[in-house]
Amino acid sequence: MKTVEWTRDELVAYILLFAANSDFKENNKERNIILSKVDIYTFQEIHDEFKNDNDYRGIQKILTSLKQHNYDKDDVELLMADIKTLFFSDGEFNIKERNMLKCLNRLFKAM
Repeated sequence: MKTVEWTRDELVAYILLFAANSDFKENNKERNIILSKVDIYTFQEIHDEFKNDNDYRGIQKILTSLKQHNYDKDDVELLMADIKTLFFSDGEFNIKERNMLKCLNRLFKAM
C-alpha cells in the first residue's frame, strides 16, 4: 500500500476502532473513549471505512499511515496509553484484548 489519505485524527480513530473490535464487539463505553479523541464526523467516516476492511487491509492501512505521519516512540507510547484506556473502559480486560494489545505493541515497535 503506497499511501493512505488520513489525518492524524482519522488514524487514531481507525486504530482505536481496530482495538475496540478485538473481541468482536464494540460497546458504548469504547465508542465514548474514541469520541473523546475525535469528533463525531471523523468517527462515523472512519467507522464506515473500518467496517469494509478486513484485518489484513486494516493493519496495512495503519502501518502505512503511521509512517506517513512520522510517528515516533513518544507518539506510539501515547497511542498505546489510549488503547489501554479503551480496553479498561468497560471494566474488563479479556484475553482477546490482551492479545490485541501485545500484537499492536509488537507491530508498532517493528516500524
